[in-house]
Amino acid sequence: MNNVRKRITLDTNLREVKFSAVILTKNEEDNIVDCLDSVLWCDEIIIVDDMSKDRTIEIVKNLKNKKIKIFNRSIDNDFSAQRNYALEKANGEWVLFVDADERISEGLRFEIEQIIAPQNLFDLKIKGFKIRRTDFLWGKQLTHGEAGNIKFVRLAKKNAGSWMGKVHEEWKINGKVADLKNLLYHYPHQSISLFLKEINYYTDIRAKELYDKKKNPPPFFAIIFPLGKFIFSFIFKRGFMDGIEGFIFAVLMSFHSFLVRGKLWILWQKK
Repeated sequence: MNNVRKRITLDTNLREVKFSAVILTKNEEDNIVDCLDSVLWCDEIIIVDDMSKDRTIEIVKNLKNKKIKIFNRSIDNDFSAQRNYALEKANGEWVLFVDADERISEGLRFEIEQIIAPQNLFDLKIKGFKIRRTDFLWGKQLTHGEAGNIKFVRLAKKNAGSWMGKVHEEWKINGKVADLKNLLYHYPHQSISLFLKEINYYTDIRAKELYDKKKNPPPFFAIIFPLGKFIFSFIFKRGFMDGIEGFIFAVLMSFHSFLVRGKLWILWQKK
């Protein structure tokens, strides 16, 4: 159902519920159409683009969909600021954040529409919902390891909270948060080179963020922590059950942890 508009009783006043979807983009010409297709049921789609140099915005404009609103803003190594900017631009009572390499499953769409219907919103104190995300790495769904059971707050009332953290950001909600059952599909890092490029980018931001917070762990943490993370993810969280894809994912995410601490150590040496 496109252009779905529902109503909900709150404090005896009847008011319209409107869904806004938010997508952050930067050079996402390969992902943007599929991502948009999965949120066209929302009443409004906010795209905040970080100065893309490919055809991302051209592709979006060619769709000529009146629901879509495009804003251009440099992310400046601060993902929370970008998301909070998008939150300000959204007009919906409920806001749904979806990354360009993610897709709302049909089951998740149906669950969202049903649970926020007047007869089904069982607890009006609920201000946000966590959504479980499942990764597809090179065609294989990862069901174990670090990516096996991840939940994020991605749907909440517009004024229920704000995003925190420059990278690996979180939507901090002032109120009750519930869990949704259906899945958000994630298609990240569709090549090793892209995976490494993104790791390098995100670890730059994370290391600087920790440095600014005066975090200065002992140098041996750069070895101990990544090793422990690999063992925990690949063995105890059974990443090995995802086969070679699970092994590669565990290795590269442990490398991510190593780079954060290695780059943090370098920043302190330069002081």
